[in-house]
Amino acid sequence: MKIIEYGKAHEEVLLLLHGGGLSAWNYRDAANQLKENYHVIVPQLAGHADSDCPFTSIENQAKEIIDYIDKNFKGTILAIGGLSLGGQVLIEMLAQRSDICKFAFIESALILPMKLTAALMAPVLGMSYGLIKQKWFAKLQFKSLKIQAKLFEDYYRDTCKIQKQDMIRFLKANASYRMKPSLSETTANVTIFVGSKERGNMRRSAELLHAQIPNSKYQILNGYSHGELSLNHPNEYVELLINTLSTSNEGLRHTHTFAADNQITSQNREI
Repeated sequence: MKIIEYGKAHEEVLLLLHGGGLSAWNYRDAANQLKENYHVIVPQLAGHADSDCPFTSIENQAKEIIDYIDKNFKGTILAIGGLSLGGQVLIEMLAQRSDICKFAFIESALILPMKLTAALMAPVLGMSYGLIKQKWFAKLQFKSLKIQAKLFEDYYRDTCKIQKQDMIRFLKANASYRMKPSLSETTANVTIFVGSKERGNMRRSAELLHAQIPNSKYQILNGYSHGELSLNHPNEYVELLINTLSTSNEGLRHTHTFAADNQITSQNREI
């Protein structure tokens, strides 16, 4: 497993899991800020650009990262964050190992399977995969993802490196993933982020995660689309992480709205 590290001199470890079809640059700006106080680790997910192994399943990817933490950090670290596919890997890690981390930040993670999407993934990509290396097509795809423009060259370069079978496997896994009952046993302090402009099944997934995970916090990001927090607003992402790491409110469940003026309002919520 390829690993990118920042701030290796620091004792407290944060691990960040990038989104499907993306790469370590998903967290580059955030990691460069966090490295001043934390040891930041960004694994390259299997089957993605420059990865040293094919993608097999979310469950296997979670186990591989747990094994890495066991080998290098005695089985537990301070915090893990994950976006989309990376968020699903994080959810699976929490289900496989209840004490893998003290804090977890789940951003835009789907847990409601889309059977038709999963079934069509192989034939659709089989027909369209050849277009991925066409820059005009990549620009259309990139625009639909609403990622900040400065990341396009990173996106285009690394998307071109993904093998067709790997892309089919991780996109199909993303559309099919279900959370495990053991997720409720996690001891981590979990925060769940979802954009107000995301699809209904993504917002519902966040609500179900919040209901399943004891003492979790749920934040709705006003005006944000899928993955915009960590990809387009790394300063805000870092601020939210650091605030949570420094002031943990155990025992309460909250729904937060992250407003455009950076003010957060909250209310107690029972599910």
